Amino acid sequence: MPLVYCWRTTAIRVKNPNEDALTMPEIQQHTRSAHLFDAAKLVLPGGVNSPVRAFGSVGGNPRFLQRAQGGYVYDVDGCSYVDLVCSWGAAIVGHAHPQVIEAVTKTATDGISFGACCALEGQLAKIIVDALPSVDMVRFVNSGTEATMSALRLARAVTGRDNILKFIGGYHGHVDALLVAAGSGATTFGSPDSAGVPKAFAESTLLAPYNDLQTVSQVLEQHGKNVAAIIVEPIAGNMGYVEPIEGFLPSLRKLCDKHGCLLIFDEVMTGFRTAWGGYQNLCGVRPDLTCLGKVIGGGMPVAAYAGSSDLMGRVSPLGPVYQAGTLSGNPVGMAAGIATLALCRESGFYASLEAKSKYLTEGLKKAAGQSGMAIQTAYTGGMVGLAFVDQPVRNYDDAKAGNHELFARFFHAMLNLGVWLPPSGYEAMFISAAHDNDAIEAILAAASKSFQKVSS
Repeated sequence: MPLVYCWRTTAIRVKNPNEDALTMPEIQQHTRSAHLFDAAKLVLPGGVNSPVRAFGSVGGNPRFLQRAQGGYVYDVDGCSYVDLVCSWGAAIVGHAHPQVIEAVTKTATDGISFGACCALEGQLAKIIVDALPSVDMVRFVNSGTEATMSALRLARAVTGRDNILKFIGGYHGHVDALLVAAGSGATTFGSPDSAGVPKAFAESTLLAPYNDLQTVSQVLEQHGKNVAAIIVEPIAGNMGYVEPIEGFLPSLRKLCDKHGCLLIFDEVMTGFRTAWGGYQNLCGVRPDLTCLGKVIGGGMPVAAYAGSSDLMGRVSPLGPVYQAGTLSGNPVGMAAGIATLALCRESGFYASLEAKSKYLTEGLKKAAGQSGMAIQTAYTGGMVGLAFVDQPVRNYDDAKAGNHELFARFFHAMLNLGVWLPPSGYEAMFISAAHDNDAIEAILAAASKSFQKVSS
């Protein structure tokens, strides 16, 4: 599909990707998005319901999207973009897939929410149990934040300990105890990243650099008797894209066993995105608890925490760990998840996804090199990393060392050429099954021109 540019007349002109639209003065100024943003700021904090959407990291005003289809999104000013956000990873089969839409529509006609049991809850849970050897039981919630919050509560109840250990730069939702070094560095005991978080809550959170086993071991030697759990993203996706070094995750498993604490994998992002089930099925490490979201809801607000029957049997109504939710397990979300995972389960799905990611990252690296720029790229399944740095990214300090001003310029250059990137250099990118060869070639054509533009 050729790149699409918007003009002040609001007509859409289809251009050859080789033309230099970046130098054209008549590119449309997205007046409808600007007006909507001004209106939203009167009634929404910062005009948004999730901070990164405000374009604060890259500058400028956000585009307001009107619809999405396959591997593309469309804004209110009539412009189309190849989508590398994919609803932050949720849209693994592409936007508005006919089978998912059919399942959602059919289910919604019988009622959107019951606040009671429905058969679809057990069906989706069974798919997850069958996909993850570490899981016997699943509890559905509505967001990744709820999933991690509930998993930590369960870990504390099971161990009788209060502290947790997380990794600097790792984001696990906006739970008070987890808003510590969730994008900014700190030392052993944390201090809050957000106003309104009691210092005492933050002090229950211990910190270590990602991929630093020596520090983890030292922290546990000193504080292990009070540590309920280590929580980790098996691939960190909110400090860019950071893969675990060889032996890191297996060693965390051994350290947890040694010190009697639980290992929690936050696979909200990687679950069913990097492989069927999740990254734990690639690395062979079995966590005690797993947090899931995004893909398992097919774009609906669905998440879950899951584990062995022994651990999950402590959750109310079976046990004393209370957690509830009016909309948890709602039939429409369950139907979307079941339909999405049925598509993911088709033969060759993840092999095809990974081949696209490989082709994209190799093409980006080549295009950057032709412009004399140093970047780092990486991928697993349909999860992709891009960093403006000349050395591999292994932790949050490495991610911070990247040229984020250059990323912001690249972001806007790509946006003007019809490619929708995450509006932050600290976020992973995503490919969907709906991204065809034309879409990827369009991304690479835009990237070649954008690298040239920002390197001059």
